[in-house]
Order: sequence, then structure tokens, then C-alpha cells
Amino acid sequence: MTTGTLTIDLDAIAANWRALSAIDGPVETGAVVKADAYGLGLGPVATALASAGARAFFVAVAEEGAQLRAVLGKGPLVHVMCGHMAGDTDLIAGAKLIPMLSSPDQVQRHFAGLPGHPFGIQLDTGMNRLGLEADEWRGVAAKVLKAKPALVMSHLACADEPGNPMNAAQLAEFRRMTDGLDLRRSLAATGGILLGPAYHFDVTRPGIGLYGGAPYAEAKPVLRLSLPVVQVRNVEAGESVGYAQGFRAERAMRVATVSGGYADGLLRSLSGKASLWAGDISCPLVGRVSMDLITVDVTALDGAPDALDIIGPHQGIDDLAAIGETIGYEILTSLGARYARAYPG
Repeated sequence: MTTGTLTIDLDAIAANWRALSAIDGPVETGAVVKADAYGLGLGPVATALASAGARAFFVAVAEEGAQLRAVLGKGPLVHVMCGHMAGDTDLIAGAKLIPMLSSPDQVQRHFAGLPGHPFGIQLDTGMNRLGLEADEWRGVAAKVLKAKPALVMSHLACADEPGNPMNAAQLAEFRRMTDGLDLRRSLAATGGILLGPAYHFDVTRPGIGLYGGAPYAEAKPVLRLSLPVVQVRNVEAGESVGYAQGFRAERAMRVATVSGGYADGLLRSLSGKASLWAGDISCPLVGRVSMDLITVDVTALDGAPDALDIIGPHQGIDDLAAIGETIGYEILTSLGARYARAYPG
């Protein structure tokens, strides 16, 4: 095989969901599976989460919702966080999706196009990204409340920073906009769950924590990415490796050319900084990450390896993200389509 193998532990994903559900206690624990379940495969991941007990799912766009409905069948709730966009009416109706309406225009579109169809509301509590602002909410609240929204939500901007005053400010604004109303409410994703019960309300929406990422430090790791070695060559002192002579050998060494590159989601910012692993032995990435290939110093190994791990027990998604000066979300959602995805167990 000349493509990498992404091994995904569905039992670990389910265990992370159950652990977060135990933290948020009596409220309903949903599951965010947007972006192909953060790059890990919508079908297998959503099925595992449903088997673990998840009944409220969240996606970004209606097309993802329709795919998810085909996987889950009738029963589970599928919320679309970008709401009811122009052109989505038939898809929302056919797949029985719940659009989280985030503007007066979306409220008007939904009520005109799908009267009586379930919907939710998204409020802006200070992030200035999606959601009805306070004055907009006042303008449509009577009409919306009469139609009984399935859920009202907002989203925290800084939940991964527990001490950030923005968290308390958004909580206060969410309460100000919704207290006293007979509504199911949702504010917390993974970071919000960890902030404590005040943020939990009726439904939580864990995402990154399901997939082994920060800020949920106790999450079980869920994936390993192994890249096949195409060939190994001897490089003499003074010779260069890769584009633009990005690495020059200071000693005689053995360099493996490995199948995987930025077309597969391995960021160019990892060039010359990341390591791959052969068991417990670290093998530095040398030279530049190119489209399909990377080059790795395997001098420390006794022989030529068949494959090397770039994500695994010694280097998780957040470790790799720190090296590449990004976040674990980007590492996960950039995982390329060329990888063979394996779901053991």
C-alpha cells in the first residue's frame, strides 16, 4: 500500500462521549459530527455515537445533515448550525433536519418555506459570528416562541480558556436573553462542559473532546496515522534533501522517503520540525513537506522500516498541532481523502 493508514478507535470515541456525558450529569449530551466527524468518517463515527446513546447530533450545513440522516435513519435529532440557507428548503424537509435559525432573514425563510417544520434558534451572546443579536431577538421572539423552537443555543468564544472573563459575560448574556422562557437551551460544547454545571443547561454539544483533542485533557486518544516508506537512501555529508535544498546533511545518514504530504493534510509548517516514530524511536522530519512526500532521518534504526507513525502514542493531534503552530481541529479536519481509514474492533 502506497497511501497512509488512519486507524480510528471507535470504542475510544464512544468512551469519550460517555465520560463527557458523566461530567454534564443529568442534561442531554449531544454530539458534533460536522466536517465528516472531524475528518474521521461520518458513517462509522455517528453510528458508534448513536450506539453509545447519543440522540442529538449537530452538523454545520444541510448537506451534512442529509448524509447523517441516511446513516442514522429515523429517530435521532439532526441540528444544522448554519441554519436555513437559501436553496436548502427541500433538503431540510426531506431529511427532517432542525435548522438553527440565526438571523431574521432565516426566520422569515423558514416560516414561509416550511411552516410547522421543527427549528431551533441561535443567539449571538458576544462572539459576533452566528446568531440573532439582542435587538433582533426581541423583534422576532413573540413569533418564534409561539412556534415552539426545539432548541435555543449560543456558542462560547473562549471556553478553552477557563479564566477568560468572556465566558462569564456570555453566560450572563445567554441567561438574560433566555431566562424565564420555556425553552430547551444549549450553550456548552467540549470546553463549556468542563467549565461546570452553570454552563450545561439542557443539552451539551461535545465535539473535539470526542476525538481526543484539547481542552479535554482526559480524552482517550482515538487515532494513529501510519505512513508507508517508499524507499531509503544513503545521504553523504554535505548533500541536500528535498526542494530548495531545504535540508543539508552534516554527517552521513540514512533518509527515508515517506508517502504523505500537504495534499494529505500534513502541513508545510511541519517542515524540519516534526518527528515520525518507529515504535519508541523518534525519527526527525528533514527537509520540506512536499505535496505527496516527506523525508525522514532513519539513521537511528537498524533496518529499513515499512512504515512510520506521525500520529500515535508518542505524538498526538495536539502535539503535532503545536509543532505546526496550529490547533488540533485543523490537524484532524485536514486528514486527507487518500488515507485508508481502518476501524478495528
